[in-house]
Order: sequence, then structure tokens, then C-alpha cells
Amino acid sequence: FNGPEVAVDLDGNVIVADFNNHCIRKITPLGVVSTLAGTATRGYADAELGANARFNNPNGVAVDGKGNVFVADQGNRCVRKISPQGAVSTLAGAGAGCHRDASSGNDARFNEPSEVVVDGNGNLIVADMDNHCVRMITP
Repeated sequence: FNGPEVAVDLDGNVIVADFNNHCIRKITPLGVVSTLAGTATRGYADAELGANARFNNPNGVAVDGKGNVFVADQGNRCVRKISPQGAVSTLAGAGAGCHRDASSGNDARFNEPSEVVVDGNGNLIVADMDNHCVRMITP
């Protein structure tokens, strides 16, 4: 691992945002390590299969009660979602570094989101580092 941030899912798996390796890893309670999504190649790509997705310095990671993994994809300036089936999609942000609240995730803009957490209502709270603010994405 190279610059990891972690969260724990309901099954006790540790989910790791492997910052400098540009991927998301999973460590089972038995200590088995696998790559959940991404590769060691920096980039941006959503994909139905996690191995085909690309991240750019994923930083914060959180897991909701449905098993979805949320990633603060800092270098791509967006928030990504990994479904329990392994599909990777962009939840909010579009790569342009600025600040914009929006009713649609595609229209929202972040400037290096660095951390994510899921609150008790299922809202996603995002630390938007270079915009010096905390943002909320509703489900």
C-alpha cells in the first residue's frame, strides 16, 4: 500500500483507498488482500467491472449500509461509487476543479475531494479540500 485511507464494511472487510497506487483494495477478516477496483495506472474511467476502472489518487473511502463503496477520487476531482457487484460510476463531479453545488451530480464540481463519510441518513459528506468546505450529497 502507498498512502492508504481505510473504512470497514458490514462484513468486517477493510476497504482501502490506495492513494499512490490508484486503486481500491479489500482486506478480508482472514487477511486476504484483493483489488476491488482500479489498477496501478492513474486515469479516469467508469466501468461495469472494477478491474477496468481507473482512479487518480483516490483518497477517502466510505461504505454505506447497502455495501456501496464511495471514493473521494482526489486527482479526478469527483466522488465515485463502487456497487456491491463491482461496477464503478461517477456519483458527482466532472473533473474540472472549481466549486459548484448542483441538483445533479454531473453538474456539481469539486476541487480535490479528500475524505468521504456516510451519515446515519445515508447522506454522503465530502471534505472538498481545495475549496475549503464540507459538502453533502443526498441519496
